[in-house]
Amino acid sequence: MRRTLFLALALMLGFGLVACDDEGPAEKAGEQVDEAVEDTGQAIEEAGDEMEETTDNMSDGN
Repeated sequence: MRRTLFLALALMLGFGLVACDDEGPAEKAGEQVDEAVEDTGQAIEEAGDEMEETTDNMSDGN
């Protein structure tokens, strides 16, 4: 009896892990959002660096 129960639980766990392998539409959308946030962060950082460089150049000119 215990052996059958253990085998059934092991099979259910195995099927559960296999089912998690495929990415669904929500995961794909989440990855796209993550990429967009990362790209936006990089663009903001680059703009800040350019502003800092411009400010430094202006203060050096005075």
